[in-house]
Amino acid sequence: MDRAVKAGKLSPQKLKGLVFDRLHQRRSDILLRPGLGEDSAVIDFGDEVCVISTDPITGATRRLGWLAVHVACNDIAANGAEPVGIQVALLLPEGTTDEFIAELMADMDAACAELGIEILGGHTEITSQARGPLVITTALGRAPRKQYVTSHGASPGDILYVTKGVGFEGTGILASDHRQRLQGLVDPELLESASHFLDQISVVPEALAAAKAGATAMHDITEGGFYGALWEVLSAGPVGCEVNLIDVPILPETRAICDALGIDPYRLISSGSLLVAAPSYVPIREKVAEVGVAAYRVGQVTDSLTGSMEIVLPDGKREVLTEPREDELWRFLADS
Repeated sequence: MDRAVKAGKLSPQKLKGLVFDRLHQRRSDILLRPGLGEDSAVIDFGDEVCVISTDPITGATRRLGWLAVHVACNDIAANGAEPVGIQVALLLPEGTTDEFIAELMADMDAACAELGIEILGGHTEITSQARGPLVITTALGRAPRKQYVTSHGASPGDILYVTKGVGFEGTGILASDHRQRLQGLVDPELLESASHFLDQISVVPEALAAAKAGATAMHDITEGGFYGALWEVLSAGPVGCEVNLIDVPILPETRAICDALGIDPYRLISSGSLLVAAPSYVPIREKVAEVGVAAYRVGQVTDSLTGSMEIVLPDGKREVLTEPREDELWRFLADS
């Protein structure tokens, strides 16, 4: 008997068995194809590559257009590609107003202006099959052929960094969409500050700076949070890691909101944060700081035949990181 699939990403086993293992057609000009932890495809265009990635926005109700543009562009920037444009598919429920569509498109146009990209086309439809607005964007970018980065390029000895702070997007969504519930539980100044996190959700500047500096692997920290991104980056090869949890940045706004709602910040969706691996001689923190972003050293890639991923807890105890589970945002929404 078939089991219903829970909301959120498919599990790694289901993704592999139901999706990746059923893809057999291959072309020689595809340099990077679908795989666990790889959010983009890379296509050989000679001296340059085209990087392409598709993302939906499903967990937010406000600033949908803004999020849709930045989240898709973050994926290709994490491959070292400069965004050029996006295609947009809008599947909107019956009863959607003209004003909503106009506001959505203005929001997307503003995000495109910030990134210097264009909306290249797409599809817009009112459908009875949609219970809420579904915004799906496909971002296209370009990079020098020798400079693109994958999620799985980390080697033993590489240093692991996180930019900004984990739980970044989830903090912004909770502060914006569930503000009333948080009032009285979180300091008003922290709540107001958190509501502006989505303004800083792009990782394009720091990703391009890190790629140019010599990053070996990058992954924007999205669904599944920091733990999910770490597992996806290191699960492909015979490498592991040692990460000291006390070094993983959690901003005061995130800490306050997560404490108030009983949420694990390390498993909270975190677009706006970037996980970077690079050799110790590559000045990731300095290069990222040049574009106004803070990067924090959180651990190191290890040489391990079993690929063990060890997390050092604040009390000094160790635990082995397991494959991603349901994002804390989806759990919160299901319980609300």
